[in-house]
Amino acid sequence: MTQSDIWRLSATELTTQTRAGDISVEAAVQSSIDRMQEANPALNAVVEDLSAEALERARTLDKARAAGAAPGPLHGVPVTIKINVDQAGHATSNGVTALKDLIAPADAPVVENLHKAGAVVIGRTNTPEFSFRADTDNPLHGRTYNPWGRHISPGGSSGGAGSAVMAGIGALGHGNDIGGSLRFPAAANGAVTVKPGLGRVPAWNPSQKAERGMLAQSMSVQGLITRSAEDLHLAMPTMIAADARDPFHVPLPWRGEEPEGPIKVAFTRNTHGYDLHPEVEAALLTARDALNDAGYVVEEVEPPNVFEAGRNGYRALMGEVYAMMKKDVDAAGSQTVRDIFEVYFQEFPPFMGDELLQMMAKRSHYAREWSLFQQDYPLVLTPFLPQPFFKPDRDTEGAEGVHEVLGCAVYSYAMNFMGLPAGCVPSRLAQLEQGPQPINVQIVSPRWREDMAVDACAAIEARVGRMHLPLWEMMDQG
Repeated sequence: MTQSDIWRLSATELTTQTRAGDISVEAAVQSSIDRMQEANPALNAVVEDLSAEALERARTLDKARAAGAAPGPLHGVPVTIKINVDQAGHATSNGVTALKDLIAPADAPVVENLHKAGAVVIGRTNTPEFSFRADTDNPLHGRTYNPWGRHISPGGSSGGAGSAVMAGIGALGHGNDIGGSLRFPAAANGAVTVKPGLGRVPAWNPSQKAERGMLAQSMSVQGLITRSAEDLHLAMPTMIAADARDPFHVPLPWRGEEPEGPIKVAFTRNTHGYDLHPEVEAALLTARDALNDAGYVVEEVEPPNVFEAGRNGYRALMGEVYAMMKKDVDAAGSQTVRDIFEVYFQEFPPFMGDELLQMMAKRSHYAREWSLFQQDYPLVLTPFLPQPFFKPDRDTEGAEGVHEVLGCAVYSYAMNFMGLPAGCVPSRLAQLEQGPQPINVQIVSPRWREDMAVDACAAIEARVGRMHLPLWEMMDQG
């Protein structure tokens, strides 16, 4: 393999060679930087180029290995970091012009854990203002584009991460998820991710001036967007390493006990009144058949009420956002994002006062129902969205646009509200009138068992293929 092709390797393939000394870290990082310089101008996925410090770190890692230091599990893996998380010496702008000079005094736990494992940050990726859209555009850095074409939004809020990793810019893309911000970009770009459960990955920004609201703390999680499920198994044990700055982190190993007998999977096509698009149904059926073929026992059975848990959970979050965040959005946000927030509050009428407290309490009821259901069906295969991914700026088109983008995504934010892990994996490449488009499905796993969701993603991927391969063929053909 020539240096110009190293960027094509998965993180798992790359570490096999960097740890053995067959490929130097400098060569691996340089190849990814070259790819970034080739692909990023058309995508605007990476909005801060860290090539110089990445190459300096790569040489340091190579020297340390030559001197006898043991390489870390992610030795030499090029990664990107989302601009809403602290990286020492760089702005945590969150896509907001007023925060463009908010320089982080230290690394957030996820950045520190990646560094300790030997990863190399090559750039920082774009997010919408306040990281609160399912699309990625902002006045500070501009719009991010989807490598599949400009007919599809790149998703959000980790849209830069999803676009970058699928275009071959870094093997791992850091992102986070309060209502779907890892899974929306994975679904938009045909990538693989797992939204970790509550307390799984330590989180905190040293630059923050105050603690986040209780629902923001309990619904938001840090994670990775990758091109393959195996890379999640490689990298997530690094991400979940304990950090005392997150006092509610749960220090459990990545792998849990091996289940006895075949794993039962509940399969649902219920979209709770929203039309199920034929391509989404086809993706679900493909995923179902792949899991059956892999030895899972898949039964079409209805899980506890996702619509109620999701809608009430997001209305509760909107109540907290209205009380704690609206003032900042009004003061520092663009007119576009202010208008979107007004429609959010219409789509999800905020719970306030006693009602908000009651719904926060009812969160345990919804989580308990799912916990009991998952005693019989540990995994649940669901749609992610009921229709193929939406076009850019669809959420700027009033109530109808916000409803298509976020209103119908109950399978997404229900899992944030209940704190459950949820994998997201492509199972179909749809050929639509506007162009080719990947279709992802979601796999919910029991609390603390992200590994089971990733195993199921890997089983589907093994039978349908990895979505970046046809994408790269398309990109190579111009």
